[in-house]
Amino acid sequence: MIGSKLFYLTIFALVCVSLCDDPFLPGGPRELSGDELKTALDELDAALAKLATGDGPSYKAGKVTKVSSQVVAGSLTTYTVELKNGDAAKQCTVTIWSRPWLKKDGTNVRIECDGDDSKVDTTY
Repeated sequence: MIGSKLFYLTIFALVCVSLCDDPFLPGGPRELSGDELKTALDELDAALAKLATGDGPSYKAGKVTKVSSQVVAGSLTTYTVELKNGDAAKQCTVTIWSRPWLKKDGTNVRIECDGDDSKVDTTY
């Protein structure tokens, strides 16, 4: 009896989710647009500038293909972007994990590029 109720409840939940035009998964990644996208791109430019002032690479953001954000312990923003270093350009994935309540080491930046084994992983 309980098994059949659980079965019907599961079917009902799946039907409700499938009928939703814009399924939103709380805590799941979501693509950014509008003002949120502009803010995220400003955050990317600031992070790349911060890397360039230290011993990191001197990248500039080129064409941005996709930006998504996810609420974790802080916010995790993932960029699929073309990064330029001088005349060279490569397709990369940049993740910025921001935990603003931490005064020190509150931002982690990771950069992984296609066809490049070297990775950037820095915290400031």
